[in-house]
Amino acid sequence: MNIGLFGGTFNPFHNGHIGIIEHVKKQFRLEKIFLIPSATPPHKPDTNLASADDRFNMVKTSLEVLDDFFVSDKELVREGPSFTIDTINEFKNEYEDSTCFYLLMGSDAFLDITTWKHKDKIFEIVPIIIMLRGIWQNYDTIASFIDENISKEYIFNKEDNCFCHKAKKIIKICNVPKIDISSTMIRKLVKNRKPIKGLVPKNVEKIIIRKDLYR
Repeated sequence: MNIGLFGGTFNPFHNGHIGIIEHVKKQFRLEKIFLIPSATPPHKPDTNLASADDRFNMVKTSLEVLDDFFVSDKELVREGPSFTIDTINEFKNEYEDSTCFYLLMGSDAFLDITTWKHKDKIFEIVPIIIMLRGIWQNYDTIASFIDENISKEYIFNKEDNCFCHKAKKIIKICNVPKIDISSTMIRKLVKNRKPIKGLVPKNVEKIIIRKDLYR
């Protein structure tokens, strides 16, 4: 079984997230994708961050109408900051050894990975899928970053669109649709009392209004 793991603040969860994960699931033939809201993101300031429960419910209710997408509370029930390496290990301990997990992340998150706890171990235990929005003319930025900050032993395989390491470590590239929606944009619209209809699932809009979030 192939399973994708996608963590984030989801502050708030929006239609851009849905479009991207549906694309990645189809592209890599993943049987499941788990979305993992983080409780205390160690790399992001928590200003204007909705509560963990609200963000979890935004994702949970949005995924109820989508097949093979699930939300995980692993990082919400764990005390302290959310570290990706701990989450990956928890999933791996719960599934058979034959299960292949893929860690999904946007390019911004990937370029910040040098600050992550045990980042070298992450590359050893799971393949990475970097989600690049829009059409990238080349991958020079990613290639340079890998060479300078991760390992000089990765070689780009153009046919498979991935960076491969002799120790069988893999960094895959996935060009995802360019969807001009972001959580920052939505929070700004809400703060300025502008409509967000069509940018987020209806249930997310209801939660934001009912809880008076992002004002």
